[in-house]
Amino acid sequence: MEMLLFQILIYLLAAVIAVPVAARLGLGSVLGYLLAGVIIGPVLGVVGNETRDLQHIAEFGVVMMLFLIGLELDPRALWAMRHKLLGLGGLQLTLTTGAVMGAAMAVGLRWEVALAVGLAFALSSTAIVLQTLTEKGLMRTQGGRSAFAVLLTQDIAVIPMLALFPLLAVGAAGGSGHGDTHGGGHGPEAATTPVAEFVQTAQGFVDALPGWGAALLTLGAMGGIVLTGIYLTRPVFSYIHASRLREMFTALALLIVIGIACIMLILGLSPALGTFLAGVVLANSEFRHEMEADLQPFKGLLLGLFFITVGAGINFALLFGDPLRLLGLTLLLMLAKGTVLLLLGLIFRLRGRDLWLFTLGLAQAGEFGFVLIGFGVQRGVFGTAISQQLYLIIALSMLLTPLFFILYDQLTRRLAHEPRAGRDADEIEQQGPIIIAGIGRFGQVVNRMIQMSGFRATVLDHDLATIKLMRQFGFKGFLGDPTRPELLHAAGIEDARILVVAMDDKHASTTIVRYARKLRPDLHIVARAHDRTHVYELYDAGANDIVREMFDSSLRAARYVLENMGLSEFEAAELEKLYFKLDRKSMLELAKVWKPGVPTSDNPEYIARARELNRELEAALVAQLDEDVDVTARLGTGGGTHNPG
Repeated sequence: MEMLLFQILIYLLAAVIAVPVAARLGLGSVLGYLLAGVIIGPVLGVVGNETRDLQHIAEFGVVMMLFLIGLELDPRALWAMRHKLLGLGGLQLTLTTGAVMGAAMAVGLRWEVALAVGLAFALSSTAIVLQTLTEKGLMRTQGGRSAFAVLLTQDIAVIPMLALFPLLAVGAAGGSGHGDTHGGGHGPEAATTPVAEFVQTAQGFVDALPGWGAALLTLGAMGGIVLTGIYLTRPVFSYIHASRLREMFTALALLIVIGIACIMLILGLSPALGTFLAGVVLANSEFRHEMEADLQPFKGLLLGLFFITVGAGINFALLFGDPLRLLGLTLLLMLAKGTVLLLLGLIFRLRGRDLWLFTLGLAQAGEFGFVLIGFGVQRGVFGTAISQQLYLIIALSMLLTPLFFILYDQLTRRLAHEPRAGRDADEIEQQGPIIIAGIGRFGQVVNRMIQMSGFRATVLDHDLATIKLMRQFGFKGFLGDPTRPELLHAAGIEDARILVVAMDDKHASTTIVRYARKLRPDLHIVARAHDRTHVYELYDAGANDIVREMFDSSLRAARYVLENMGLSEFEAAELEKLYFKLDRKSMLELAKVWKPGVPTSDNPEYIARARELNRELEAALVAQLDEDVDVTARLGTGGGTHNPG
């Protein structure tokens, strides 16, 4: 018990120190966890063989992550992804396996071993990629969705791969599975408890089934998960809710995930796949957000522990024994895999930033590669010597992946100043004096008010689902990427009077404003800003009216607060108007001292001017309030009770 506490202390201390430092340096949390593992493992040597056991526990973080992702996916959205799952994901696995297999045979490996290596290396890291995509807010981009489709296909493909590996056995030396580091084998002491005996009996029963019996059992398990999610979870959650014990919700959420994972393991299937399916089934449940809140801390800690164990498990002694060859093989693997991904991305019409995200994000090998190689050692596919080298190549590729995402960030900044390519755009047969670029929640309100007032706008958006939804409600829009100059010209940018830029993507909206202002100095541009820094960027790009997306609603909320604190409607409204006027003036003042590319926290001139303007604003509001009170007293009138919407 004492040693366990000391080990937990070491891992937590390493994470708490390394991860915030890596995040502040812009390296991302994943690289911070990996470096923490390298420091406490190979560098300082304060952790040892227990990291291999911990990795099996930590891999459960991947299972939880896929369950939570499933909760975010409507089943209809999953069905809409079927073409990417079968086409994009299936081709990636096939082509990458073929390329790696050919290279392995070229260096003298037997075709059975070469095929096993190709299958293991074709899998990417679900843990690193999804964690990074979520962290950077890229999951909803086209590149992020394509990467997710490939990762999901890979997780599903692990099942037939495990079934194929025994057929590739060549009697390699050292293939007894005892002492394997990643295979998850059970030692002879495992069956010392009733639970362990039951698990072994159940696994033996499944293994003894004929092929058709195993298939029926698998389908039955999947059907059971779906039916349980649909009919049983709601009454169970309602029963737990009646107890009014907050921790019971957490216990139930863990029970669902762990229970499904155990069933999948007994059946010899992927736990990640089973929990993902359960998450999709529960995506429309009213308890979805409760489960998300309960499981997020466990997912984050387990994934962090997994990354630390990967870093701690890197065999630097083996690496330093032949560094050029092993690093060269790692880079060649990532180059070959990246080339396949690049070609597939082009075929499936990914362009610009989405293409580079897809290519650079999936170029590594992944944690399921550890599982396949360990299983291959057990079954005699690999010898001990080659398996250690394969482990090291996978770990090195995972260690390099955060650097690839940093490279993607650099490319993104460069591409932000260039027109973005997209899928085939609609032919625009309607032109008018108003163009709206982006029809999300912000743009929809603008468009509706314009139409209800008797005007017509030409609406452009690059998301097909949004355009289809608009047309269902009678609003016409055109599919295409508004950052493409030819699309703006087709929409009539030369003759338009007003351009409304309402894009979700900050870089894209700034690019459109800059291009439109350069093309049409007389064009009136109304732009949506995400925050103060974006206001300055749009101001610098040439926008006329800049609207912070949350500013007006925040002002109205503050007015309601003032009214309920005793101010009259007149007093609160006057303060709201004054704040609006003075804040816009201060934004213009601060824009003069803002420096592009420099955080405002590192700009002393900006901070000093902001503090001075805040004092002026506060003094003006107090003076206005005193004046309103005097006027109200002289008139003998008070505020009404109406609270306008």
